Amino acid sequence: MLNILFFKIALVAYFISTASFLYQLMSRREGPKRFSFAITGIGFLSHTVALIIRTIEAAHIPITNLHEAMSFFSWALVLAFLLVEYKYRIYVLGSFVLPLTFISLISSSALPMEIKMLDPMLQSAWLGVHTVFAIMGAAAFSIAFLAGVMYLLQEWFLKSKRFNILYSKLPSLDILDDLNYRAISFGFPLLTLGIITGSIWAEYAWGTYWNWDPKQTWSLILWLFYAAMLHSRLSAGWRGKKAAYMAIIGFVGVVFTFVGVNLLLQGKHIFA
Repeated sequence: MLNILFFKIALVAYFISTASFLYQLMSRREGPKRFSFAITGIGFLSHTVALIIRTIEAAHIPITNLHEAMSFFSWALVLAFLLVEYKYRIYVLGSFVLPLTFISLISSSALPMEIKMLDPMLQSAWLGVHTVFAIMGAAAFSIAFLAGVMYLLQEWFLKSKRFNILYSKLPSLDILDDLNYRAISFGFPLLTLGIITGSIWAEYAWGTYWNWDPKQTWSLILWLFYAAMLHSRLSAGWRGKKAAYMAIIGFVGVVFTFVGVNLLLQGKHIFA
């Protein structure tokens, strides 16, 4: 199918851009940054085309199984990176985002790719709205996670006084802390909307807004965690290192909620 062709083009492009960004990260020389962004752009455009074609072929937004969800997450993560780069000009972020994108997309490629007929009970516009909000929120939390990882690395370099190549390429602690906060501030409303629209969809599909399905329960736990994190930052001044650790812990929760629940727990509300 045509969508698979563009999907594979995107996969190859993300692999090349991952290698290019990592080379830039470890090299003492300033390489061709435009090449890394150009290949990333080619991958993103190809990925966008693949999603559009699959949407037309499936007659619904392709986020109804684990392959499609991980593919869409990879797309959303690259979109988030490009937006952050436009705003902050943190080139080195690509050295962390693209490997995660490639891992997600190659994992997606290992899953069944065939388009399945959607259960008539689930054929609702709320399905697409709910899943788009939820996965876009997950992409924002992933940026916060990566900002937290970079923050801890940079702080370790400063404390140990190891001023190596990686130290010189990482942004300042203040910039990374601000990126962490802004990513979570952006992702939290998206997660909130994802839960609300998911409840509306659940009422349409199953006749109840909330039934404590494993996915719903863990989404609520995740929402409470990030709500507490934002509250702690604003009221108790949890910034810097504490915020970095919290972003990393939160990302573990994101992975479990959106992937682990599907593999380990049983319920109505899981990807096919």
